Amino acid sequence: MHRFLSLRLVSRPILAGFALAAAFGALIAIPAHAQFGAPEMTPVHDPSALKPPSGARVAIIEFEDLECPECARTNPLLKEAAAKYDIPWVRHDFPLPQHNWSFQAAVNARFFDTRSKTLGNDYRDEVFANQSSIETPVELQQFTQRFASQHGVALPFAIDPMGHLSDEVKADYELGQRIGIEHTPTIWIVTNAAHAPPFAEVVDRSRLFQMIDTALAESRQ
Repeated sequence: MHRFLSLRLVSRPILAGFALAAAFGALIAIPAHAQFGAPEMTPVHDPSALKPPSGARVAIIEFEDLECPECARTNPLLKEAAAKYDIPWVRHDFPLPQHNWSFQAAVNARFFDTRSKTLGNDYRDEVFANQSSIETPVELQQFTQRFASQHGVALPFAIDPMGHLSDEVKADYELGQRIGIEHTPTIWIVTNAAHAPPFAEVVDRSRLFQMIDTALAESRQ
């Protein structure tokens, strides 16, 4: 099993991905993998984070890897659901060690978040939409430079000079470890309903809208 490396990423946009890929195998944590075939239910060890943001009755919570093909396939469905029901979509980073540019992509997304959360999510969506054409850290860097230029953002030589964005990505991964994440994407519908289960994992994606309908109905009781 491949596992995530906890490290401080050197923020040199082209070289960082190579350094990260080389170092990923150096530290053992927990097994994690992209989904292939039918996923299993996640054994939740710490459910404390599986609740809607303040002021929301229902939300989608996702742990994603920007290099994960199944995450890319699922992304448009989650985007559609969040818009259709006007509910929060909480996206957590869970970059897998076998993916040579996913950690850097997550750091890049955090950089665009500092400009606006909408821009950061647009970057994530565009990475997923163009995932098949990004194979190396260098190609990710080229894609990121084009995205920044198209959106009028000056991409600095070092996007994370103090390592704060890397720390945020690692904090998300560690949260996933505490919960018990074993694969990407892992998705829950969470609710503040007093008389219903507070979260339900979306294993069968065809039931996503039905599960949201149920959660919304239960949260009104």
